[in-house]
Amino acid sequence: MTILVAGATGTVGRNVVDQLIKRGADISALVRDPSKANLPAGVTTIQGDLLDVDSLRAAFSGVSTLFLLNPVAPDEFTQALIALNLAREAGIERIVYLSVIHSDVYVNVPHFAGKFSVERMLEQMGFNATILRPAYFINNDLSVKDVVLAHGVYPMPIGDKGLAMVDARDLGEVAAIELLRRERSSTPLPLERINVVGPDILTGADVAAIWSTALGRTIHFGGNDTAAFEQNLRNFAPTWMALDMRLMAERFLVDGMLPSAGDVERLTGMLGRPLRSYRDFASEIAASA
Repeated sequence: MTILVAGATGTVGRNVVDQLIKRGADISALVRDPSKANLPAGVTTIQGDLLDVDSLRAAFSGVSTLFLLNPVAPDEFTQALIALNLAREAGIERIVYLSVIHSDVYVNVPHFAGKFSVERMLEQMGFNATILRPAYFINNDLSVKDVVLAHGVYPMPIGDKGLAMVDARDLGEVAAIELLRRERSSTPLPLERINVVGPDILTGADVAAIWSTALGRTIHFGGNDTAAFEQNLRNFAPTWMALDMRLMAERFLVDGMLPSAGDVERLTGMLGRPLRSYRDFASEIAASA
């Protein structure tokens, strides 16, 4: 029996794979093109796609625990439903699913609404699952570091309510711990939700101040113009995704991404160390700039 990681070559999935290998797990990875996967030795790559029923049936054979990561896509919910139905058909009971924090609050944001629907499916289909609900990834801001460095502006419209930003490496390690906890349990464990957050609640002004300290010069917060944010994203992403991201940003402004009581302590206990902070991230970027 083995753990199958779907979405193994992305930022989060690769961290999950690395953490599982570090812990001596027997794992396989579902990838579209094994020749380009570039995964560590010891990982069995299986060619497949979450919309390809035949490849999923083959990939799920002999799997005991599944890590399910559906990328943000127009058919994200369909991909998840196909995977869950075929997982049940294959007798897979143990699942770790990557959702998102406040999936039940950001109800008008397409990829949040899709993930919340998958959460309901996991419950109603009777899966023994851990539902991971991460906040905004610190690592997302690699995409704007050049703007920060060259123009002195932090451009993400993250608002004034605050986001408990999480490092994707911490998320990958939490996912690996949960996969192994379920895999090694003598009986399937009950469904559980875990908010995966960082140690600090940060506003746009807070993040700009962190960059200012790290770089030794003033970095300004670019403000909360979500319409301009969408328009800029349209230069790099499909229009549906640009709108999705704008809708998410608008919920940042109203609701923030706030942890529940005890979340940080729970994660610190799981990892046995402090959570990585945005200050750590900015300092790493500044040191290499």
